[in-house]
Amino acid sequence: MSEELRVKTMEEHIAQGTQPEILFWVGSAGSYDDRAKKISRAFVKILNKANVEFGLLGPEESCTGDVAKRAGNEFLFQMQAMMNIEVLNGYEVKRIVTCDPHSFNTLKNEYPGLGGNYEVIHHTQYIKELIDNGRLSLEGQVYKEKRITFHDPCYLGRANSVYDAPREVLKNTNATIVEMKRHKKSALCCGAGGAQMFKEPEKGDMDINVLRTQDALETNPNIIATGCPYCNTMMTDGIKAHEKEDSVTVLDVAELIANSI
Repeated sequence: MSEELRVKTMEEHIAQGTQPEILFWVGSAGSYDDRAKKISRAFVKILNKANVEFGLLGPEESCTGDVAKRAGNEFLFQMQAMMNIEVLNGYEVKRIVTCDPHSFNTLKNEYPGLGGNYEVIHHTQYIKELIDNGRLSLEGQVYKEKRITFHDPCYLGRANSVYDAPREVLKNTNATIVEMKRHKKSALCCGAGGAQMFKEPEKGDMDINVLRTQDALETNPNIIATGCPYCNTMMTDGIKAHEKEDSVTVLDVAELIANSI
């Protein structure tokens, strides 16, 4: 797929005298994790299809500092944030779109206090905007006979009250959208918001991602959709724990849309 993708860095835009519509903040997972890279590529495919002029920071993009802040290291967070803000302000960035709710939350809510004031949008919100404005049309009927349930990422849903955009976007796949009992405000965390992806779990009867996957499987889905690379990993591991890899797939909203255009 990489041969088809048109990508420019902010540095290239400036050199050519152009200012892109948006900055695509790729994030750590979307840059380094092999599974999450597929989500990044799917979103770029959508941007290309809608003829959106966008820029990446490329090697100039650093960690938002989210992890340091959650771990209580405010000093390290501010150091990382200030470096990014200096770069973003240098390029006069106004709108940032990201596939990572953790980056979304940090850039949107914590950067303004340090001088980083941007309009920050989750990729599901931006895809909805492209569809609503007639810039993106879905032609395929790939998912018409499928059942999709959406898992709300904590930093998108409960932390920022973005519930409708991903669901509105998924309706455009013509699949049957089914809700888990615990959804929107009552959605259960998959565990990666609490760093369960990077550590051994505490003692208990069941890993939290296995429990959350159980919620999803009760809807009898073909696909579990999410809007976060960490949720994707946790739910995929949950599917393996339930031995359902042959019948249930975990896909990001961007991948479902990219496959439908």
